[in-house]
Amino acid sequence: MNEFPKEQKFNFINEVEYSNGGIVSKNVLKRPTGNISLFAFDKGEGLSEHTAPFDAVIQVIEGKAKIIIGGTPHHLDAGETIIMPAHIPHALQAEERFKMVLTMIKE
Repeated sequence: MNEFPKEQKFNFINEVEYSNGGIVSKNVLKRPTGNISLFAFDKGEGLSEHTAPFDAVIQVIEGKAKIIIGGTPHHLDAGETIIMPAHIPHALQAEERFKMVLTMIKE
């Protein structure tokens, strides 16, 4: 199922590497009720505006990112978290290389 192993401790920062000019992602857990994913974005990379049918939590664990929700930019540094509400357009941009944990909860 390509998930992180259970009953083994890990540090998110060490579990994904940057790719020059790219985005890398790994599944931590993937379930019908939602999933947790780990991402690494090179500077300048991002995800274009889109919507999702469920709430999503972004936790920046390294670097800096701009998260745009409903047209409003939010600048997040390592250690900061934001919730993107369901059905609201959102996008993100790496202001510098950054890593994040994305948690999506389905209803």
